[in-house]
Amino acid sequence: MRVGVFLIAAGFPGRSPGEVLRDTVEAVVAAEEAGFDDAWIAEHHFMSYGVCPSAVTLAGVALGRTRRIRVGTAVSVLSTRHPVDLAEQAAILDAASGGRFTLGVGRGGPWVDLEVFGTGLDRFERGFAESLGLLCAALGGDTVAADGEFFRFREVPMVPAVRLRPVVACTSAGTVALAAGRGLPMLLGMHVGDEEKAAMIRAYGERAYGRRAGGAAAFPSGRNDHAGHIAAAVGHVADSTAQAVRELKASMPRWLEPGLAGYVPVDGRPRPQRDISGYVDFLCATHPVGSADHCVASIERTVAATGLRHLILMVEGAGEHARTLENISRLGTEVLPRLREEGR
Repeated sequence: MRVGVFLIAAGFPGRSPGEVLRDTVEAVVAAEEAGFDDAWIAEHHFMSYGVCPSAVTLAGVALGRTRRIRVGTAVSVLSTRHPVDLAEQAAILDAASGGRFTLGVGRGGPWVDLEVFGTGLDRFERGFAESLGLLCAALGGDTVAADGEFFRFREVPMVPAVRLRPVVACTSAGTVALAAGRGLPMLLGMHVGDEEKAAMIRAYGERAYGRRAGGAAAFPSGRNDHAGHIAAAVGHVADSTAQAVRELKASMPRWLEPGLAGYVPVDGRPRPQRDISGYVDFLCATHPVGSADHCVASIERTVAATGLRHLILMVEGAGEHARTLENISRLGTEVLPRLREEGR
């Protein structure tokens, strides 16, 4: 069982972006000390939901402050980046860290980012497959060239050359199929429950291995974590489940209400609306939020329902840096050892 932390660099009210970014790096250091396997940093632009606009940059800072823990991006938004440029940055972090970096990428959304960075709505709507293919070529060979709709250039050497397999954030059937077609592991979001995660993993198995869904039968290894998929979840431990839920219900709406409003469509389409209170209720009921016993049981249910063996826990939900560090420490001492006992 692999367990990591997932750091959104959440912009809770009253905290400056610079303070949040420094605290995010401190949280990675704390996660290493607490025994977590990895730490994943999110990327957002022009909003308070997450105040880190370059996950690879902050990952580099965190790698420089640590010695053992792996650090990844969850995710770098590929629709606003040149794939070769992103591959070069990933190669630097892989080489300089001794192989401790993992690149996670996603399609992103139809947000104003596309206008600001000049990549445009067409690249978002039609270009993700081409972008991902070029990224994989740049991460897997000594040279790279392109002759597609969105990228055309002569062959050039990759310096430094690297052999990395990116993780792909999957929120739709199309991205699941794309990841499966390339044999790339999926990153599944915390906004869906175990049943939907299991369905996406089955769909991946059908596409990747040409088998009908039906539990482990979809996977040649007999285990539906074959591709190394990862799932995000809220992780918050307290003396009692009631206390943990009470803390998150008091803090998370203050962040989510203004934060999610930062998603501004580039073309004037209606912005998706979310019932914030209902969403927090869902997160608390679905994910490991509670006493240590409750957290362990919740994670075990997810493993049993999905076959996943790698979870990353969003630990910032209380909105206070000291409480985040306490949460990381308590998860490390009260939850992780029990998950890693024989048979779990």
